[in-house]
Amino acid sequence: MRDLPHPPRDAIELTDVFHALSDPARLGIVRRLAGGGEVSCGGFGVPLAKSTLSHHFRVLREAGVTRSRADGLQTFISLRRDDLDARFPGLLDAILRDAAVSA
Repeated sequence: MRDLPHPPRDAIELTDVFHALSDPARLGIVRRLAGGGEVSCGGFGVPLAKSTLSHHFRVLREAGVTRSRADGLQTFISLRRDDLDARFPGLLDAILRDAAVSA
């Protein structure tokens, strides 16, 4: 099983999080994950090419917004809510609340 790199909690940078969430597709991914649990990479049902979706998953993971877990041939994505809330209290809730109003 391959292990994908994730920044530790204390290395998550606010500018990286803002950059990751600045794209509407990535914000949509985070909104979907906000309900909790894991979603397989193929379970998002967004009209994007696999390579584009893979890019978005990588940006979110490298920014510390999501965690990717490989299991056999599948990769599961989850939101790092605890880490983000500990590092930047209230930020994720504010972003998700604004995204819901804007949608």
